[in-house]
Amino acid sequence: MSATENYLWTLGASQPRFFPVMKSLIHRESHLEVGGIVLVDNSLSPHGGVLVDRVASPEEAARMIKGLPRLAVREQIARECVNIAYGFFSPLEGFMGQADVDSVVRNMTLASGYVWSIPIVMDVSNDELTSLGVGVGDSVLLTNQDQPLAVLEVEEIFSYDKELMAGHVYGTNDLAHPGVMRTNSLEDTFVSGPITLVNPPVINPPFDEFWKTPRQMRELFADRGWTKVVAHQSRNVPHSGHEWLMKGAYLSAEADGILVSAVVGEKKLGDYIDEAIVLGHNRLREGRFFREDVHQTSTLMWDMRYAGPREAVFHALVRKNLGCTHHMFGRDHAGVGDYYDTYAAHNIFSELPDLGIKSVLTLEWWYCPVCAGVAYEGLCGHRDQKQDLSGTFIRSIIQGGTEPEPLTLRAEVLEVTGHCAKKYGFGSPFVTEEYLENRTPVMSLAAMDCTCSCET
Repeated sequence: MSATENYLWTLGASQPRFFPVMKSLIHRESHLEVGGIVLVDNSLSPHGGVLVDRVASPEEAARMIKGLPRLAVREQIARECVNIAYGFFSPLEGFMGQADVDSVVRNMTLASGYVWSIPIVMDVSNDELTSLGVGVGDSVLLTNQDQPLAVLEVEEIFSYDKELMAGHVYGTNDLAHPGVMRTNSLEDTFVSGPITLVNPPVINPPFDEFWKTPRQMRELFADRGWTKVVAHQSRNVPHSGHEWLMKGAYLSAEADGILVSAVVGEKKLGDYIDEAIVLGHNRLREGRFFREDVHQTSTLMWDMRYAGPREAVFHALVRKNLGCTHHMFGRDHAGVGDYYDTYAAHNIFSELPDLGIKSVLTLEWWYCPVCAGVAYEGLCGHRDQKQDLSGTFIRSIIQGGTEPEPLTLRAEVLEVTGHCAKKYGFGSPFVTEEYLENRTPVMSLAAMDCTCSCET
């Protein structure tokens, strides 16, 4: 580790506002130079101080795409193009180059010094590059669903050690870890550079009511007078433990509002269907378990990496970009299996500078038959009689195999989950092969005329 890196982490332990980085790597104005060392302010909101906006007007888009070679990208890359263009991933303006990737992998910062924990990369096969005849300095039209999506300005073409990437990001190279498997399945070549969205997506029902760009979300907060907003990350139908996690965090943060940020993206068999997750959370507000003026359900198009503590940092930064001031973290946040300590996501923030979004750290919520309700680990003395609100237990309720105890799962949430199973899930609230093959996608791309010189 270099002297600069040692200094960086020494300061990180004491929660500084500024983070040191080599002067030659600075790309933005949001920094301070002290004694020849450049310090970047990680507390700025949005992250880096500027909310990225790389969406072309229809006129600009028509001009930009004319005659460009086409490269079809998978759904994950398409979602990340949208997130980059609208500023969810600020300060990123495109897919990462080698210096950023290496710095994120090894140091959990961008090369500029801003904290960032997950590599955002675009992989391309060598055959595709050869077929396109594209090199550094060229522009490529990225397509999805056979329609134009975004223009990528190629700044760098490089390779990177995927085993090194996985080992640092996930803390393991075990192929049973879904994130490791994802990383190892990447192509051997990466293409970096800024992207410009040329065909804004159409968000399909029922998600259209809940998806908002960071700019729109910040405007919503301002309209409601919310100056303190606590974010709740979700990829599950909410049970009462989730409900009280949100209520506890709301009180702890002395917040004006709660933003449920439901992750919708790549699904695997047995997951909850996206519609049930989003509408289940919204039902808590509709059922007045939260006042309408303190609760908002939203969606984030993101493919979970299951990177545990590293993904917790990523979630905090994205929700900061949405305008949140606090983020709640319970047990096993973004974890999978037993790869991470139960509260690893709590501990990682003590190693980082002030990120401009405060962590609200909570222990476990369970159902206690003695207390006759949902109880908090930090208060309830009946641990030996607790009933875990585990995913397996809640699934058994939803599937009809178990009678719910009072307050384990709201009847209203159970009802809307069943409705979603019939309307969206082909009879099941859980992902099936039929759902994967026939579901309505979260986003669609409108037909767009273009004249392109090459197709792959």
